[in-house]
Amino acid sequence: MINEKDVINSIDRALDILLLLQQEGREMGITQISSALGIYKSTVYRTLATLEKRGFVHQNPDNGKYWLGLKIYSLGMLVKEKLTIKNLAYPYAKALSDKFREVVHISVLDNSAEIYPKHIIIDKIETQQVLSVTPPVGSSAPCHSSSVGKCLLAFSPPGYLERFIGKELPKYTEKTIVGWPQLLAELADIREKGYAIDDEELELGLTCVGAPILGRNGEVIAALSLSGPTSRVKSDRFGEIVTEVRRTTSDISNLLR
Repeated sequence: MINEKDVINSIDRALDILLLLQQEGREMGITQISSALGIYKSTVYRTLATLEKRGFVHQNPDNGKYWLGLKIYSLGMLVKEKLTIKNLAYPYAKALSDKFREVVHISVLDNSAEIYPKHIIIDKIETQQVLSVTPPVGSSAPCHSSSVGKCLLAFSPPGYLERFIGKELPKYTEKTIVGWPQLLAELADIREKGYAIDDEELELGLTCVGAPILGRNGEVIAALSLSGPTSRVKSDRFGEIVTEVRRTTSDISNLLR
Protein backbone atom coordinates (compact mmCIF):
# COMPACT_ATOMS: atom_id res chain seq x y z
CA MET A 1 0.00 0.00 0.00
CA ILE A 2 1.43 3.39 -1.04
CA ASN A 3 1.69 5.93 1.76
CA GLU A 4 0.01 9.24 0.85
CA LYS A 5 2.96 11.22 2.23
CA ASP A 6 5.21 9.61 -0.37
CA VAL A 7 3.12 10.97 -3.27
CA ILE A 8 4.58 13.98 -5.11
CA ASN A 9 1.63 16.28 -5.72
CA SER A 10 2.94 17.96 -8.85
CA ILE A 11 3.53 14.60 -10.55
CA ASP A 12 0.13 13.40 -9.36
CA ARG A 13 -1.53 16.44 -10.96
CA ALA A 14 0.34 15.91 -14.21
CA LEU A 15 -0.81 12.31 -14.37
CA ASP A 16 -4.39 13.38 -13.60
CA ILE A 17 -4.28 15.68 -16.62
CA LEU A 18 -2.89 12.98 -18.92
CA LEU A 19 -5.51 10.48 -17.73
CA LEU A 20 -8.28 13.06 -18.18
CA LEU A 21 -7.24 13.67 -21.80
CA GLN A 22 -7.16 9.91 -22.38
CA GLN A 23 -10.59 9.46 -20.79
CA GLU A 24 -12.19 12.35 -22.71
CA GLY A 25 -10.61 11.34 -26.01
CA ARG A 26 -10.48 14.92 -27.29
CA GLU A 27 -8.52 18.17 -27.11
CA MET A 28 -9.22 20.24 -24.02
CA GLY A 29 -8.51 23.81 -22.98
CA ILE A 30 -7.01 25.02 -19.71
CA THR A 31 -10.40 26.15 -18.36
CA GLN A 32 -12.01 22.79 -19.21
CA ILE A 33 -9.21 20.85 -17.51
CA SER A 34 -9.29 23.15 -14.48
CA SER A 35 -13.03 22.68 -14.09
CA ALA A 36 -12.93 18.90 -14.59
CA LEU A 37 -10.15 18.32 -12.05
CA GLY A 38 -10.81 21.15 -9.60
CA ILE A 39 -7.31 22.57 -10.06
CA TYR A 40 -6.41 26.26 -10.36
CA LYS A 41 -5.99 27.40 -13.97
CA SER A 42 -2.53 28.76 -13.19
CA THR A 43 -1.49 25.31 -11.92
CA VAL A 44 -2.97 23.61 -14.98
CA TYR A 45 -1.09 26.04 -17.25
CA ARG A 46 2.28 25.40 -15.58
CA THR A 47 1.73 21.65 -15.57
CA LEU A 48 0.79 21.63 -19.25
CA ALA A 49 3.80 23.79 -20.10
CA THR A 50 6.07 21.24 -18.42
CA LEU A 51 4.37 18.29 -20.14
CA GLU A 52 4.55 20.06 -23.50
CA LYS A 53 8.25 20.77 -23.07
CA ARG A 54 8.87 17.04 -22.56
CA GLY A 55 6.60 16.00 -25.44
CA PHE A 56 3.81 14.44 -23.35
CA VAL A 57 1.16 16.90 -24.57
CA HIS A 58 0.83 19.07 -27.67
CA GLN A 59 -0.96 22.40 -27.96
CA ASN A 60 -3.03 22.96 -31.08
CA PRO A 61 -1.90 26.37 -32.40
CA ASP A 62 -5.29 26.95 -34.04
CA ASN A 63 -7.45 26.74 -30.92
CA GLY A 64 -4.98 26.71 -28.01
CA LYS A 65 -6.27 23.37 -26.72
CA TYR A 66 -4.13 20.44 -25.63
CA TRP A 67 -3.93 16.78 -26.62
CA LEU A 68 -1.63 13.87 -25.85
CA GLY A 69 1.80 14.21 -27.42
CA LEU A 70 4.08 11.92 -29.39
CA LYS A 71 6.00 10.90 -26.28
CA ILE A 72 2.84 9.17 -25.02
CA TYR A 73 2.54 7.39 -28.36
CA SER A 74 6.20 6.33 -28.20
CA LEU A 75 5.81 4.91 -24.69
CA GLY A 76 2.55 3.22 -25.64
CA MET A 77 4.13 1.51 -28.63
CA LEU A 78 7.01 0.30 -26.45
CA VAL A 79 4.56 -1.18 -23.93
CA LYS A 80 2.57 -2.72 -26.77
CA GLU A 81 5.68 -4.48 -28.06
CA LYS A 82 6.34 -5.91 -24.61
CA LEU A 83 2.79 -7.14 -23.99
CA THR A 84 3.61 -10.79 -24.50
CA ILE A 85 0.13 -11.94 -23.51
CA LYS A 86 -1.38 -9.93 -26.34
CA ASN A 87 0.99 -11.43 -28.90
CA LEU A 88 0.45 -14.96 -27.60
CA ALA A 89 -3.31 -14.65 -27.40
CA TYR A 90 -3.99 -12.97 -30.73
CA PRO A 91 -4.09 -16.01 -33.05
CA TYR A 92 -6.38 -17.88 -30.66
CA ALA A 93 -8.64 -14.86 -30.18
CA LYS A 94 -8.75 -14.32 -33.95
CA ALA A 95 -9.73 -17.94 -34.56
CA LEU A 96 -12.54 -17.64 -31.99
CA SER A 97 -13.78 -14.42 -33.56
CA ASP A 98 -13.68 -15.93 -37.05
CA LYS A 99 -15.56 -19.05 -35.92
CA PHE A 100 -18.56 -17.14 -34.55
CA ARG A 101 -18.13 -13.88 -36.47
CA GLU A 102 -18.37 -11.89 -33.24
CA VAL A 103 -16.15 -9.35 -31.46
CA VAL A 104 -13.49 -10.71 -29.08
CA HIS A 105 -11.84 -8.60 -26.34
CA ILE A 106 -8.78 -9.28 -24.21
CA SER A 107 -8.45 -7.30 -20.96
CA VAL A 108 -6.25 -6.99 -17.89
CA LEU A 109 -7.00 -5.56 -14.44
CA ASP A 110 -6.62 -1.80 -14.09
CA ASN A 111 -4.45 -1.58 -10.99
CA SER A 112 -4.76 2.20 -10.94
CA ALA A 113 -8.56 2.14 -10.46
CA GLU A 114 -9.69 3.98 -7.35
CA ILE A 115 -13.49 4.42 -7.23
CA TYR A 116 -14.57 0.96 -8.42
CA PRO A 117 -12.71 -1.97 -10.06
CA LYS A 118 -11.91 -1.54 -13.75
CA HIS A 119 -10.23 -3.44 -16.55
CA ILE A 120 -8.15 -2.22 -19.48
CA ILE A 121 -8.75 -3.55 -22.99
CA ILE A 122 -5.41 -4.55 -24.51
CA ASP A 123 -6.72 -6.08 -27.73
CA LYS A 124 -9.90 -6.33 -29.75
CA ILE A 125 -10.70 -8.47 -32.79
CA GLU A 126 -13.53 -6.93 -34.76
CA THR A 127 -15.79 -8.38 -37.43
CA GLN A 128 -18.17 -7.07 -40.05
CA GLN A 129 -20.96 -7.40 -37.50
CA VAL A 130 -21.83 -4.06 -35.89
CA LEU A 131 -21.99 -3.60 -32.12
CA SER A 132 -23.23 -0.41 -30.48
CA VAL A 133 -20.69 -0.73 -27.65
CA THR A 134 -17.18 -1.05 -29.07
CA PRO A 135 -14.71 0.42 -26.56
CA PRO A 136 -11.29 1.07 -28.12
CA VAL A 137 -8.07 -0.72 -27.23
CA GLY A 138 -6.45 1.05 -24.29
CA SER A 139 -9.73 2.17 -22.74
CA SER A 140 -10.68 1.40 -19.17
CA ALA A 141 -14.10 -0.04 -18.30
CA PRO A 142 -15.93 -1.19 -15.14
CA CYS A 143 -15.41 -4.80 -14.12
CA HIS A 144 -18.76 -5.52 -12.47
CA SER A 145 -20.79 -5.12 -15.66
CA SER A 146 -18.65 -7.15 -18.07
CA SER A 147 -17.76 -10.81 -18.42
CA VAL A 148 -14.01 -10.14 -18.73
CA GLY A 149 -14.14 -7.82 -15.74
CA LYS A 150 -15.97 -10.33 -13.56
CA CYS A 151 -13.47 -13.04 -14.54
CA LEU A 152 -10.59 -10.76 -13.58
CA LEU A 153 -12.26 -10.00 -10.24
CA ALA A 154 -13.09 -13.63 -9.55
CA PHE A 155 -9.43 -14.62 -9.89
CA SER A 156 -7.90 -11.31 -8.74
CA PRO A 157 -4.87 -11.29 -6.43
CA PRO A 158 -5.42 -11.06 -2.65
CA GLY A 159 -6.27 -7.55 -1.55
CA TYR A 160 -7.51 -6.19 -4.87
CA LEU A 161 -11.21 -6.68 -4.20
CA GLU A 162 -10.95 -5.52 -0.60
CA ARG A 163 -10.00 -2.04 -1.84
CA PHE A 164 -13.47 -1.62 -3.32
CA ILE A 165 -15.96 -3.69 -1.33
CA GLY A 166 -18.73 -1.44 -0.08
CA LYS A 167 -18.12 1.33 -2.60
CA GLU A 168 -20.93 2.30 -4.96
CA LEU A 169 -21.06 0.46 -8.28
CA PRO A 170 -22.51 2.35 -11.29
CA LYS A 171 -25.71 1.04 -12.82
CA TYR A 172 -26.03 0.83 -16.61
CA THR A 173 -29.14 -1.28 -17.13
CA GLU A 174 -31.80 -2.90 -14.97
CA LYS A 175 -29.67 -6.05 -15.05
CA THR A 176 -26.44 -4.46 -13.78
CA ILE A 177 -25.25 -5.97 -10.50
CA VAL A 178 -24.78 -3.07 -8.08
CA GLY A 179 -24.98 -4.90 -4.74
CA TRP A 180 -21.76 -6.28 -3.34
CA PRO A 181 -23.29 -9.41 -1.74
CA GLN A 182 -24.78 -10.39 -5.11
CA LEU A 183 -21.54 -9.60 -6.94
CA LEU A 184 -19.38 -11.58 -4.51
CA ALA A 185 -21.74 -14.56 -4.82
CA GLU A 186 -21.48 -14.39 -8.60
CA LEU A 187 -17.67 -14.20 -8.45
CA ALA A 188 -17.65 -17.38 -6.33
CA ASP A 189 -19.84 -19.04 -8.95
CA ILE A 190 -17.47 -17.90 -11.71
CA ARG A 191 -14.51 -19.44 -9.89
CA GLU A 192 -16.41 -22.72 -9.75
CA LYS A 193 -17.67 -22.69 -13.36
CA GLY A 194 -14.57 -21.15 -14.96
CA TYR A 195 -16.44 -18.60 -17.05
CA ALA A 196 -18.63 -15.50 -16.73
CA ILE A 197 -21.57 -13.96 -18.56
CA ASP A 198 -22.50 -10.33 -19.06
CA ASP A 199 -26.24 -10.77 -19.49
CA GLU A 200 -27.16 -7.30 -20.82
CA GLU A 201 -25.54 -5.74 -17.75
CA LEU A 202 -23.69 -3.03 -19.67
CA GLU A 203 -26.19 -2.52 -22.48
CA LEU A 204 -29.57 -4.04 -23.20
CA GLY A 205 -29.39 -6.37 -26.17
CA LEU A 206 -25.68 -7.13 -25.68
CA THR A 207 -24.42 -10.40 -24.18
CA CYS A 208 -20.80 -11.44 -23.57
CA VAL A 209 -19.19 -14.71 -22.51
CA GLY A 210 -15.76 -14.50 -20.89
CA ALA A 211 -13.16 -16.72 -19.28
CA PRO A 212 -9.85 -16.08 -17.46
CA ILE A 213 -6.34 -16.58 -18.80
CA LEU A 214 -4.30 -18.02 -15.93
CA GLY A 215 -0.56 -18.21 -15.34
CA ARG A 216 1.68 -21.00 -14.09
CA ASN A 217 0.55 -20.63 -10.47
CA GLY A 218 -3.13 -20.15 -11.25
CA GLU A 219 -2.88 -16.35 -11.04
CA VAL A 220 -5.04 -14.34 -13.43
CA ILE A 221 -3.04 -12.77 -16.27
CA ALA A 222 -5.89 -11.53 -18.44
CA ALA A 223 -9.41 -12.42 -19.53
CA LEU A 224 -11.01 -12.94 -22.91
CA SER A 225 -14.62 -12.48 -23.99
CA LEU A 226 -16.81 -12.94 -27.03
CA SER A 227 -19.50 -10.26 -27.42
CA GLY A 228 -22.56 -10.03 -29.61
CA PRO A 229 -26.27 -9.26 -29.74
CA THR A 230 -28.21 -11.32 -27.23
CA SER A 231 -30.27 -12.82 -30.06
CA ARG A 232 -27.13 -14.34 -31.58
CA VAL A 233 -25.15 -15.23 -28.45
CA LYS A 234 -28.01 -16.70 -26.39
CA SER A 235 -29.17 -18.87 -29.27
CA ASP A 236 -28.89 -22.57 -29.93
CA ARG A 237 -25.11 -21.98 -30.22
CA PHE A 238 -24.76 -20.64 -26.66
CA GLY A 239 -23.39 -23.91 -25.27
CA GLU A 240 -20.88 -24.12 -28.10
CA ILE A 241 -19.82 -20.50 -27.52
CA VAL A 242 -19.17 -21.15 -23.82
CA THR A 243 -17.18 -24.28 -24.65
CA GLU A 244 -15.07 -22.52 -27.28
CA VAL A 245 -14.39 -19.46 -25.12
CA ARG A 246 -13.20 -21.72 -22.30
CA ARG A 247 -11.13 -23.84 -24.68
CA THR A 248 -9.53 -20.72 -26.14
CA THR A 249 -8.48 -19.32 -22.76
CA SER A 250 -7.29 -22.76 -21.67
CA ASP A 251 -5.08 -23.03 -24.75
CA ILE A 252 -3.62 -19.58 -24.10
CA SER A 253 -3.11 -20.38 -20.41
CA ASN A 254 -1.20 -23.52 -21.34
CA LEU A 255 1.27 -21.38 -23.30
CA LEU A 256 2.05 -19.47 -20.11
CA ARG A 257 2.83 -22.56 -18.00
